[in-house]
Amino acid sequence: MARHRIYSMSFASVYPHYVAKAEKKGRSKAEVDQIISWLTGYDQHELQEQIDKKTDFETFFAEAPRLNPSRSLIKGVVCGIRVEEIEEPTMREIRYLDKLVDELARGRPMDKILRKN
Repeated sequence: MARHRIYSMSFASVYPHYVAKAEKKGRSKAEVDQIISWLTGYDQHELQEQIDKKTDFETFFAEAPRLNPSRSLIKGVVCGIRVEEIEEPTMREIRYLDKLVDELARGRPMDKILRKN
């Protein structure tokens, strides 16, 4: 099976779309960054380094400092696919992030997005 093209896309090229989606719905860049940090363990400085280096998605997740063990609690549909049924690990991580940003844009409270309750 061929590698999906998103793996070689730079995280930096998609990040502004995550932020724009959130801001269009009254949420903030800081909240998007908080979600990314929760999911991957990147702090603000490390996240900015990944953006500046134009790291591809595959490397972005492979080098993530601490993938959150609670991310397995993320359920639902993204792009018509149930995230909990995605078998390929990198694609599942990408879709987890997409799902979290979707929840933010829909106005879900941050404690629910970060699976604190």
